[in-house]
Amino acid sequence: MAEQNATATQNPRAPRGPRRDNRRDQAPAEPKEFEEIVINIDRVARVVKGGRRFRFKALVVVGNKKDKVGVGVAKGADVQTAVAKATDVAKKHLITIPLQGDTIPHDAEVKFTGARVLIKPAAPGTGIIAGGVVRQVIGVTGIRNMLSKSLGSTNKVNIAYATIEALRSLVPRDQWLNTEKKAPKKAAAKKEAK
Repeated sequence: MAEQNATATQNPRAPRGPRRDNRRDQAPAEPKEFEEIVINIDRVARVVKGGRRFRFKALVVVGNKKDKVGVGVAKGADVQTAVAKATDVAKKHLITIPLQGDTIPHDAEVKFTGARVLIKPAAPGTGIIAGGVVRQVIGVTGIRNMLSKSLGSTNKVNIAYATIEALRSLVPRDQWLNTEKKAPKKAAAKKEAK
């Protein structure tokens, strides 16, 4: 015992053992399946007898950078709680987008409450031509070339939901009615000509 105390007093910088919170030795976390972006945080109030009770409302978009995207809104006592709740809501309401290469198959215009959003396919190399909330929603998808315009209301929540509805309304190219009807007629005409 006396020898141990003597060695400890001789070299005060001797290692005492591993740190409990050694961050360098931790295994790297696996990559996240979904990318999360906080679009907006608002402080909202509920008026009660004694005054106002303040909470936070978060608008979050999640996507997998491929063909899935979702938007969620939730409230919480603090910002972290609101963001966590909104992320859970967004993950529960994911939609799958039909892509045509790295753009959308056709144009769509959707009105959701007061907000109107117009989205159009674009040629390769165009990039995402969108502003504000629409750009953030499209940014977590696999869409690389697209044109858009936000019309009407400037409410961020409504614009986000209108963008999701516009993406939901897209129909894959192979399910278009006119392409299905034309293809069999051409094949039949070629068979008759032979």
